[in-house]
Amino acid sequence: MSMLTQRILMFRVNRQTDYAVRVVLALAKKPQGTRLPTSEIGREMLIPPSLLQRIVAELANGGYIKTQPGRDGGISLAHLPSEITLLQVVEHFEGNLVISDCILKEGDCPFETKCPVSCQWKRLNDILKAEMSRITFKQLVEDGKQIEASQEATTASNQLKVVSNKKSFSLTDSISA
Repeated sequence: MSMLTQRILMFRVNRQTDYAVRVVLALAKKPQGTRLPTSEIGREMLIPPSLLQRIVAELANGGYIKTQPGRDGGISLAHLPSEITLLQVVEHFEGNLVISDCILKEGDCPFETKCPVSCQWKRLNDILKAEMSRITFKQLVEDGKQIEASQEATTASNQLKVVSNKKSFSLTDSISA
């Protein structure tokens, strides 16, 4: 593994955490109290069934979702999407978010009190955590709607250009014939 790859992995959220975020997001898109089958979320969010059950169990243990067994069962959010942050879900699965080992535990680094890098790692870590704590699942749902609307507008615009180009092409063909 190259040094660059090692550096990138240090900041990487693991796949299970990414899937957990997707589960919460899928539920946040629905009206409050909506119960969805886990299989439906798995299909929608492309989560392998083998991981989905573990993720759902861990989200339920963390108090983020409620589970209802049985034929009419499923899972639903335990809180409003505006009350669940990205940081909460990530740290539930990853543990305390730390971007460098040197700030992991106070007193572990012999250079801590005189190191200009250590204080910058701490500052950057605090910024990352503060930003992630501001991102709620309500905001992620709204962001997703904006992205979807933007993509639809781009698709419609591209289709209009194609139709417009076909019309001008056929007019040119008629004139030259």
